Amino acid sequence: MTSVALFFRLKAKPGRESDVEKFLTSALPLVHDESSTAAWFAIRFDSSTYGIFEAFDDESGRQAHLTGKVAQALFKQAPDLFVQEPKFEEVDILADKLPNTEAPSKDLPPHAYAP
Repeated sequence: MTSVALFFRLKAKPGRESDVEKFLTSALPLVHDESSTAAWFAIRFDSSTYGIFEAFDDESGRQAHLTGKVAQALFKQAPDLFVQEPKFEEVDILADKLPNTEAPSKDLPPHAYAP
């Protein structure tokens, strides 16, 4: 199970929205090369606000990603693309559902995973 994640919120400079979208979509092949990145999402909140959510099995994976090619490119291009330098939050994952992961154990009591 993934246990830690990163969340970036990014505000594009006026007129740079399409460049931000191109940058985010072009990062995907680099992320595929990162064996420690379990899940990665580039998201759009509105016409100029974007985000990146990425999940890792452990802290070493998260730290490896922060020193990897995607993070380096993000911080290098930040002055041209974003209103402010990207800031991120380190978060803990309480539960997940990813491809190729097991469903909750049927041995758990119903209230353990029911709404």
